[in-house]
Amino acid sequence: MREQLTANLGVLRRLSEIDKKLIEHDVVLREVLERLQPLLNPPPEKPKRKIGFHPGNR
Repeated sequence: MREQLTANLGVLRRLSEIDKKLIEHDVVLREVLERLQPLLNPPPEKPKRKIGFHPGNR
């Protein structure tokens, strides 16, 4: 029974470490996504100016 308790304790510790790593990775991935978001949605382009004579423009 003691062996099972120590084995369970070891498994619980390892799961706790994995959980901490996953939380750290989530934070880093959110930062990366926030920094990439402006590149994925570039600002709209300004309309190009037409060349030549256009009546009504002064």
